[in-house]
Amino acid sequence: EQELALKSLGNEGLFLFSSLDTNKDLYLSPEEFKPIAEKLTGVAPDSESEEEEAPDPDGETLSIVAKFQPLVMETMTKSKDGFLGISHVALSGLRNWTAPAAPMSVLLARQFKAFLPPKNNLDLGDPWWIIPSELNIFTGYLSNNRFYPPPPKGKEVIIHKLLSMFHPRPFVKTRFAPQGAVACIQASSSFYYTIAFRIHAEFQLNEPPNFPFWFSPGQFTGYIVLSKDSSHVRDFRLFVPNNRSLNVDMEWLYGASESSNMEVDIGYLPQMELESTGPSVPTVIHDENGNVIDSREPSGEPIQFVFEDITWQQEIPWQEAAHRLEVAMYPFKKVSYLPFTEAFERAQAEKKLVHSILLWAKPPVPLPVAGSGRTLRETVLESSPILALLNESFISSWSLVKELEELQSNRENEFYSKLAELHLEKYNFPVEMIICLPNGTVVHHINANYFLDITSMKPEDVESSIFSFSTNFEDPSTATYLQFLKEGLHRAKPYLQP
Repeated sequence: EQELALKSLGNEGLFLFSSLDTNKDLYLSPEEFKPIAEKLTGVAPDSESEEEEAPDPDGETLSIVAKFQPLVMETMTKSKDGFLGISHVALSGLRNWTAPAAPMSVLLARQFKAFLPPKNNLDLGDPWWIIPSELNIFTGYLSNNRFYPPPPKGKEVIIHKLLSMFHPRPFVKTRFAPQGAVACIQASSSFYYTIAFRIHAEFQLNEPPNFPFWFSPGQFTGYIVLSKDSSHVRDFRLFVPNNRSLNVDMEWLYGASESSNMEVDIGYLPQMELESTGPSVPTVIHDENGNVIDSREPSGEPIQFVFEDITWQQEIPWQEAAHRLEVAMYPFKKVSYLPFTEAFERAQAEKKLVHSILLWAKPPVPLPVAGSGRTLRETVLESSPILALLNESFISSWSLVKELEELQSNRENEFYSKLAELHLEKYNFPVEMIICLPNGTVVHHINANYFLDITSMKPEDVESSIFSFSTNFEDPSTATYLQFLKEGLHRAKPYLQP
């Protein structure tokens, strides 16, 4: 049947058909055909209403504005050679995305109840999943060959609506783990919560006949201040953090199949944020006798609302809430990963070694190479024996190659420049794990691809010394990484003697 389909449609036609055929039965149901119907007719049926309660006529509405500055093309690695060999069509979705799809939107306050905690007795900072991740290391990842997001369901609806203000094709679940959305209470009063949240979502920037182009910000984060019955939203903000030099991963296909060549790049997005213009306000206003009154004064000025001050009884700092959400998404972060220079200062003070991970791209970024930060993170760095040893004997750090290249060329601080140089000397694409002394001397390092090669071999094919711990651990990669860390400690012993 696949051959007949190929014969009828040709390579590119079959690629488009497959991108719509989500259950891969070679037939398109009306639900699967819907994106094309919407595209051709220009009419989108209102399918989301079934997921929502009927709007409350007395409910409040919240006005939200979108602010967006496009990706800085010069920050992409491929810009260094003027995007040589990259067809203009591949990047057309990216280049044409210069403004938010909807600069302003008015939403019902009640729709934000998706952000409320599942039960009332949660402690501050205890995370819960708004949209649970459905992927793990064993389930692999979702198809790259898709153009149109699946219809959002349940709590996905409000997040889909919000992200659609930036671009018409948001996928509220990323193709790679960790996907979904996680939240925690940052502050609590008698009637209100401040909820901090973190969302991993991505956008599809191209449409047929072009091939898919995935745009994946490192994260969306933010907070909402809302009443415990969700009738009133006091404040809302959602944004992509822009404090690192690179914050977006991009991947695009070059041909009509899942295994087609895929290009990968990283770049910097200066601004992508949503903000409420003020607290939510009633759509209908009643006087003290229950009669509906005009929302404008006789002078034509809108009626001014007065909102009571919120007195918070408990709160935790934003930094702590953000860290709790990060650890929920990435259990390997139970070990603190410090910025590069800070890690060496701490190691000096505590007389510990530095365990450093040097990557070409950001860890939340899905690199389609065997030795990506993702593969490491989901196996080795989350295992409890590794977490224990790292916490006890090392100061950990992760850095991007580009950041260290900038540090190396900055001659204002010779010590930092030298630290970066010693690291970059040992780096091989895509990820290098490095153990070094507080003065930057590298005592041991291993490349992620080599590491994954040896851990995927059968134990009997490998020198037994590598697996000297495998009696205690089922997972050969945990055993090998433990061996790597212990070997680093052993080699550093002469230098660390008091």
